[in-house]
Order: sequence, then C-alpha cells, then structure tokens
Amino acid sequence: MFVIQRVVETVLLPSNLIGILLLLGLLALVLQWRRTAIAMFALGTILLAVAGWSPLGPTLLAALEDRFPQPDLSALPAGILMLGGAVNVHISDGRGQPTFNDAAERVTATAMLARRFPQARILLSGGAHDHDNPAVTESSIARDALVAMGVDPRRIELEDRSRTTYENAVLSKDIARPRVGERWLLVTSASHMPRAVGCFRAAAFPIVPYPVDYRTRDGREWLRPVESIASGLDDLDLAAHEWLGLAVYRLLGRTQQLFPSPAAKTGA
Repeated sequence: MFVIQRVVETVLLPSNLIGILLLLGLLALVLQWRRTAIAMFALGTILLAVAGWSPLGPTLLAALEDRFPQPDLSALPAGILMLGGAVNVHISDGRGQPTFNDAAERVTATAMLARRFPQARILLSGGAHDHDNPAVTESSIARDALVAMGVDPRRIELEDRSRTTYENAVLSKDIARPRVGERWLLVTSASHMPRAVGCFRAAAFPIVPYPVDYRTRDGREWLRPVESIASGLDDLDLAAHEWLGLAVYRLLGRTQQLFPSPAAKTGA
C-alpha cells in the first residue's frame, strides 16, 4: 500500500502530469499521429503556463497554511512532537552529516521550543522510508541535529518506524502514552498540518498544532504575481500533494474529516 501510494502521488503531481503529456506528444509525433501530437503539445503547454505562471499553486497552498493559527504558548506543554520530513535521509547517510530540505524549520522550531520549555518531553517521529540503510532514519538524523544545537539527548525520544503521516500518529501515541489533560505541541509544516491533525485526531491523540515552514504570506496570494514557472510549479506540486493526501486519507478512513478544522472537539 505504501509503495502504491507513493507511485500514485508521484504520477499525479502537476509537474509530472505535464511531463507525461509532453512525452506522449513526442511519442505521437514519432508514430506520425500528427493531430494527437499537436493536441498533447498544446495541452501540456497550456497546463505548464497555467500551473507555473498563475497564482493557483500559492492560493491552494495558502488555504492549507491558514487553516490552523499559531497556538497560545502560555500553558506549559508536556511534550513536543516533531514529524519527519525535514531531512534528506539519503544525502545525510551518504555525506555523514544531517542534510535538511525546505522543511528545515521543523527542526529549528523544535530546538527553540525545547529551550523555551525545558521540562517538556521531545518526541521525533519518522522512519527510514525506502532507504537502503534502515538504521539511518529521519528521527535519528533530526536527533543528531538537535543535540548539535544544544538539546539534551536524554530528553529526546524516537519513533523510527513510521513511513506515513497516519503511522506517525499511531506509533507516536504508543510511545508518548499521553495522559488525560496533557498538552502536546505538534510541530510540522503549515501546509501539512491539516492532514497531520486529522490523523492524530483519528488516533485519539489530542495535540496542539504548532505550524511552521510557511511558504506563503497570507490568504491574498491570488493577487500576487508568481516569480517564475519553477516556483509556481513547486508551490502547486506541494499543494496538490497535500490536497490529494487529504482526499485519499479520508477515503481510506485514516481521518474523520476531509479538511480538519480547529473547531473539532478533540482537545486540539
């Protein structure tokens, strides 16, 4: 199921769909199917322009990022739970040092929260995915980075078996064993937060969303021009990944809401 999900998600990304259309157009040209080739090239070009130059991607991304506001941090949390997705496991293993991607703020935000709340437990959730070396996991790499930033390693707990957001929630609950009334901060990218919250609610693990790694300024992205086709496609791919993930998780019963909201009565 994990492999099938990854393949489907990859194929359905807008940038990959555009590439597939253009390749099909090239194949049709080789086969001398002139009308089919023209249709494929025209459709691929139009979609490339719309996806890359229109504010569609940033607008869809902003809707995800605006779903959960910053929480009130006046109450002391019992724990800080960071989801994987901020490190590149392959490069980190190959180069022998933690290597971050665009979601690196998950790690830096967790380090800042750890300093602010020295009594809080720290739980890192993220496995090895399809990596050749299962001993090197997202959570183990993030732990090394946090320790290098000055976080006491004795405070850090690892959930290093999960490969999906749903598994993050289920397996983290087994380790955290949250008590009634405990306050756990969930740290993940703002665009990923709706799906993450849905999974944790379905797992009956009450959390307080702490979104980080924003890619948009506010909900008025549709009024702003896109800098380049590359940046527009990148935003649309990320937004499509999350919106498709929300739909698939709801269909599979991994969440109880299609688009989880802050108003749900789950303690979050």
